[in-house]
Order: sequence, then structure tokens, then C-alpha cells
Amino acid sequence: MDLGLADRVYIMTGASRGLGFAAAQCLVADGARVVISSRNSDRVAEAVERLGGPNVAAGLAADLADELTPAHLVRLAFEEFGRLDGALISVGGPPPGTALQVTDDQWLQAFRSVYLGSIRVARAVAARLESGGSIGFVLSTSVRQPIPGLGISNGLRPGLAGAAKDMADELGPRGVRVVGLLPHRISTDRSRELFANAADPELALAAVKAEIPLRRLGEPEEFGRVAAFVLSPAASYLSGLTVPVDGGALRGY
Repeated sequence: MDLGLADRVYIMTGASRGLGFAAAQCLVADGARVVISSRNSDRVAEAVERLGGPNVAAGLAADLADELTPAHLVRLAFEEFGRLDGALISVGGPPPGTALQVTDDQWLQAFRSVYLGSIRVARAVAARLESGGSIGFVLSTSVRQPIPGLGISNGLRPGLAGAAKDMADELGPRGVRVVGLLPHRISTDRSRELFANAADPELALAAVKAEIPLRRLGEPEEFGRVAAFVLSPAASYLSGLTVPVDGGALRGY
């Protein structure tokens, strides 16, 4: 199926590796061009090369907690590729710990990057999108079902899902779509880090697999393909919803 992505341009935050990078790979494979960002300049440069170089990808080392980052990303998209068709907004996972264990500083830092940083990028991108544009938020299944030991995610991600729904209502009359993506346990560096911190990593991994009907972790490219479809013109009547990419782990409908 032709997703209609040829020559379209997307901003991808948190995309030097993991889920964001996998989505960027899928978009580029279908003819899109991407502007990627993360905080580590070396990883950004490496990711640009792995995606195919400057003809299809541009990179910016930036922190979403910086209020100037969204404007820099939008400007780079137009400078390098002359247009902007959407964004996939992803941030690094906040530190582990229950809602009662994490400190005020950890809550505030996560709010500035995970929550407010995401809103700022969406606002800057939305201001430049025309009909047919799309914005995706990489959230988590914690939007619908708390994940033990990830109190900050359990607190902030549902709020972002609500904000995304609000944006979908506001931008819909302009023909701009907004969708949330809910990954669960995907085989990324972040997941491996969380398992490594468990008292018994192998037992923790086995327990998680047992709770997933497909009995395995997802692969980043499995998430990437869903993200590319949701952002593409092929998904032109999807907006204001959240899409689980979880192997069946969520127990609701």
C-alpha cells in the first residue's frame, strides 16, 4: 500500500535511537524526509548517516526542556527541505520510582521535558501545518493502565493524551490530525535499563512476557511501522484517538 509519504517532511524528537529512530527509518523508507533531534550530538549525527544522509535527514542536538527548541526544529525543516507536514513527538522516559518515591525535582524536570516540552513542539508545528498535516505523540500504555514503578509516567502521560485530544478538536477543522501512540514493552535501551535495575532481571523479563498475550516484547520497527502509517495520508480519517502498540497487553477494548 502506498502511504503517500513521498517528499513529505516530519520533525522527530527523541529520534537518535529507540522508538523515534525506528519511526524515522520507516518514514524515510517510504519516501519521507525527517528532521531528528535528541540531546546527544554524536548520536544525532550518527542517526542522520544511518537514515541516509543529508538528502533525506537533518539533525539537531537539542533538549525539549529548552523553550527555544521547537522554533529551531521548525526552522531547520524549512531551511533543509522547504516544507513541514507533521511531527512525531517523543521524549526519553522519566526516572523510575513510584509516585510517592520520586522527588519534587524529578517531577519538575520531567514536567518540563516530557509534558511542557511536548506541548511546545506541538504548538510550534501546528502553527505551520496545512490541511493534511499530522502530529503524533509517543505516549505509553500508562495512559490507560498504570505501570508499576513508573509513577511519573503514570502521572504525566494521561495528561498528555488529554491535551492531544484537545488539540485534535481544535485543529480538526483545519484538516490537521492529532494521534497518540501507546507503546508497551518494546525492546529498546530504555526497556533493557529498567529490566537491568530489577532485583532479578531475568525473572522480571519473564514476568512481563507472561503478561503479554503475544508472549514477547515488541521490536522497535513494529512500533515504527504503526507510527509511519498513523502520520501518513493513508490514515487521513484517524484523529483524536490513542493507538496501543502493545502485543495485546492492555485489558480494555
